[in-house]
Amino acid sequence: MKHLVIAEKPSVARDIARVLHCTKKTNSYIEGTDYIVTWALGHLVTLADPEQYGEQYKTWNMDTLPMLPKDWKLVVIKQTGKQYTAVKELIYRKDVSDIIIATDAGREGELVARWILDKAGNKKPLKRLWISSVTDKAIREGFAHLKPGKEYYNLYKAAVARAQSDWVVGINATRALTCKYNAQLSCGRVQTPTLAMIAAREEEIRSFKPKTFYGMKALAKGISFVWIDAQSGSQRTFDRDRIQNLYKQLSGPLLIVEVNKKQKKSFSPALYDLTTLQREANQHFGFSAKETLNIMQRLYENHKVLTYPRTDSRYLTSDMVGTLNERLKACAVGPYGRLAGRLSMKPVKADKSFVDNAKVSDHHAIIPTEQFVQLDHMTNEERKIYDMVVRRFLAVLSPACEYEETVIKGTIGSETFTAKGNIIKQHGWREVYESGYEDPDDDDAEDSFVKQTLPEVKKGDTLDVTSLTVTEGKTKPPAYFTEGTLISAMENPVKYMERKDKTLIRTLGETGGLGTVATRADIIEKLFNSFLMEKKGNEIHITSKGKQLLDLVPADLKSPELTADWELKLQAIAKGKVSGQDFMNEIEGYTKRLIQEIKTAEGRFRHDNLTRTKCPECGKYMLEVNGKHGKMLVCQDRECGHRETISRHTNARCPVCHKKMELTGKGDGQRFICSCGHKEKLSAFQERRSKEGKGANKKDVNNYLKKQAKEAQEPINNAFADAFSKFDIKF
Repeated sequence: MKHLVIAEKPSVARDIARVLHCTKKTNSYIEGTDYIVTWALGHLVTLADPEQYGEQYKTWNMDTLPMLPKDWKLVVIKQTGKQYTAVKELIYRKDVSDIIIATDAGREGELVARWILDKAGNKKPLKRLWISSVTDKAIREGFAHLKPGKEYYNLYKAAVARAQSDWVVGINATRALTCKYNAQLSCGRVQTPTLAMIAAREEEIRSFKPKTFYGMKALAKGISFVWIDAQSGSQRTFDRDRIQNLYKQLSGPLLIVEVNKKQKKSFSPALYDLTTLQREANQHFGFSAKETLNIMQRLYENHKVLTYPRTDSRYLTSDMVGTLNERLKACAVGPYGRLAGRLSMKPVKADKSFVDNAKVSDHHAIIPTEQFVQLDHMTNEERKIYDMVVRRFLAVLSPACEYEETVIKGTIGSETFTAKGNIIKQHGWREVYESGYEDPDDDDAEDSFVKQTLPEVKKGDTLDVTSLTVTEGKTKPPAYFTEGTLISAMENPVKYMERKDKTLIRTLGETGGLGTVATRADIIEKLFNSFLMEKKGNEIHITSKGKQLLDLVPADLKSPELTADWELKLQAIAKGKVSGQDFMNEIEGYTKRLIQEIKTAEGRFRHDNLTRTKCPECGKYMLEVNGKHGKMLVCQDRECGHRETISRHTNARCPVCHKKMELTGKGDGQRFICSCGHKEKLSAFQERRSKEGKGANKKDVNNYLKKQAKEAQEPINNAFADAFSKFDIKF
């Protein structure tokens, strides 16, 4: 008899098959003496669309809402039906004794496999492979310690409850809003509060009133001293007259009244989880959250040099400590060779700063695997992400940075001035970062101290003041969200909660806030694709459509509390403390109230981006929208769905000012336009670049234009976008 292994993706299935010595390859599985390894393609099975629950749901009609299925239906996803059929046939093979679930170790991974098995009507015993990397060693160890499938049954029930509740609220609210306001509007328990956070940040910026603050700086013996307010201990005051009067009164030398020297240590920042990696990759390289996740996925699945990316932990488990030396040796290549080699020569000590079993749930922090690295096989983008992870790994395993901090306090008259300086004694982990390490969270506008090396002075010394100046600045509003900072805000949205309930706050902290590490990038993409938010440079701004949506949706859908409450209950289901049916009964009651609130609302939706350009398909006027990659024209008729790109952001640089240009127009009429006023036909640009010998050959341009055409066909709205084109809508 044989064991059937179901992996989540073909690439992982191939790795498992190789370790299990399965060599007979087919289009849908790989077979060996003892094992058959097959795969899903993400989800092969999903919840049925509304129309499959009755003819009345084929038309979008407010009178049919809310839709509350009693007997949930699973359907095979059309695009992957062939693979589902193949997996089902393997399940029913007479020589298959049991099934090993080898999908991703987590709630969604459990759902991928279990829905396939449920739809197929499987009755055979289940076992579970639970691993965090797909190296040969991890796979072998995982198969040596398979878990009974029943241990993960409650996790599966929690995943089902999450999927069904999102379906009920998302489908009903989307249909209700669409029918009520005759506009393509969608909402959900994650995307809507995320959008509300962006709106709240913009309101903070809009209502911000800058205030001017003042301070003083003194220069004595080459040392820069900062004035300290005796009343508040601050380096600034908002009282201009006071600072001017003090300035006029001060004269004479600076008397040293105190010199403090302390030996200090600073420790490496923690290992990466996905959210932190996405935030810093956006900050350093401008990568979107989705781009970073895709790059990480390739480094995990294809190159096998990094561990599982979709993790919310920044710690390792104690049983991994013995593997760290091997991981150091594997990444001891190129720029990491000297440091990694040196660290690998000593046994690694488990330190509570990075080893903590209590802070690891499904997956540990992202670190290198034991797989030997070939840097020349990576793309430039892959190298950048790999470099971030490896350097952080090396930094965590390196000694602390040791330095001497000197604080000098002096007085001019009755006013106190302070200078600070550090002398590095042992670089420690900072040696890993060749160009220096900048803390992405270090944004202390209050700190006016300059970095300086201080000369020897002692208490009682008097120093001639060579300059004394009044300084001034203005308080700054909060910054607009970028993809990186939005990801972080989704992880910790407590600031945006109206009800500061300690249990909900703790739950949001434990569950990772809005969405999961696996879904946040998709939520952000969905908000861009539905034109609820747009990019201006690297900043994210809410659109008019997004603002109107927030005015129209019920208040509790805009708050993180809803997600916190749901996650608390989903956790209880996963632990067997609450039944999935009790949770769904509560969701149904909530949905009924939600639909009633939308039905009785008195708001209206106005298209303020209507153009005079008629749709070539149906003749109705089109809407101009800012997509993530440029401007587009979209038909206002949901059933038509026609859209076309009218301009695209590009990496092509203007020959005049060197800023990035936009590509506009169609066919032979395409041209580049720069904000400085420079215009250039695409053909002229190609010719110029060819003469300069800097690329833009015919093949590159054709690929670029194909990509542009492909993006014009991407879904306009969200997971329900195709439904808009299939159904009649009555009001």
